[in-house]
Amino acid sequence: MARSLRAFGDGYVAILLPVHLSRLGYDAFGVGLLSTASLLGSALLTLALGLVAYRIPRRRALLAASLLMAATGLGFAGIEAFWPLFLIAFVGTLNPSGGDVSVFLPLEHTVLSHVVADEERTAAFARYSFVGAFFGALGALSVGMVDWLAPVIAPSATVTALFGLYAAIGLLTFFLYRHLSPRAEAGTDSPPAPLGPSRGIVYRLAALFSVDAFGGGLVINALLTIWLSERFGIGVATIGAVFFVTSLCSAVSYFAAVPLAKRFGLINTMVFTHLPSSVFLILTAFAPTVWIAFGLLILRSLLSQMDVPTRSSYVMAVVRPEERPATASVTAVPRSLASALAPLLSGWLLTVSPFGWPLVLAGTLKAAYDLTLLWQFSAIKPPEER
Repeated sequence: MARSLRAFGDGYVAILLPVHLSRLGYDAFGVGLLSTASLLGSALLTLALGLVAYRIPRRRALLAASLLMAATGLGFAGIEAFWPLFLIAFVGTLNPSGGDVSVFLPLEHTVLSHVVADEERTAAFARYSFVGAFFGALGALSVGMVDWLAPVIAPSATVTALFGLYAAIGLLTFFLYRHLSPRAEAGTDSPPAPLGPSRGIVYRLAALFSVDAFGGGLVINALLTIWLSERFGIGVATIGAVFFVTSLCSAVSYFAAVPLAKRFGLINTMVFTHLPSSVFLILTAFAPTVWIAFGLLILRSLLSQMDVPTRSSYVMAVVRPEERPATASVTAVPRSLASALAPLLSGWLLTVSPFGWPLVLAGTLKAAYDLTLLWQFSAIKPPEER
């Protein structure tokens, strides 16, 4: 329930942020600066949590993150000066990418992996990922109320109300976390600890995930929108509808990953679903018509996210239970950092040429990540596969 609420908020805030800042008179560079500050701040907070998470009860950390989310929403609802907003973006939970790159993610991953049996872990992460994608898509659609209500309510008032709703979602998650079962905490037999024997595996995984995340950052929806518009001359409404479809396809694909993982293993499922999606992404750059491009993007979305629940399950499975809080944080950080840095390169490539070089580069990096992952980790099995 908490994941669905936060995903809904993240889904509309990612679109609402540039609308809000443009209304305040800030240009595209200002929007990019606040977006980068938000992503970098989330990455640093997540990394800091990974260093001290073994000392903090999980429920208490989730409660604190919820209050930070509420404060972030209130700050953006009531403040208009740029530098105070920059500071709020850096220390808060605002997410301009639409996906979950916040400090909540490693904490919830740790709890999930702790309270389910090994054979049920991948299915639990699939359900967790599904509600995130589904409610994130609904959140993205809901931001249209800024235009729908314009005849009766000033857009500025609607934007302020939506940031207020973001704060309210933070408070709702706070009350949900207050009722977490004591089972969410580590037992006395395996109290949380900093990275120890699993350090080498975790650092290698984090390095590989950074490659995949950088590739994904090259083709975030905002940049794909620019490329599709310039390449095929289509409107934002059409592109938004396609992104809604691709998000739903990704959400459904999470459940397909569960039986595949049980049949072929977590690493094989991650690699051999993700690798074809990288090929589809590269082919999209060469699509001669908009419908072929849309078809390739939809095919990609049916496969590209199956590695999300399987990756989360694998990471939690190959480390000791007491190392899971630190592991979840350390492996999550590269995704936030790459999301902040990769769009700069992608935007520059699109200014140099209208050809889809970001798509080609992203697909190539992701394919390299898949093959390296298979080479380095196919022999390291989770408990349920031994």
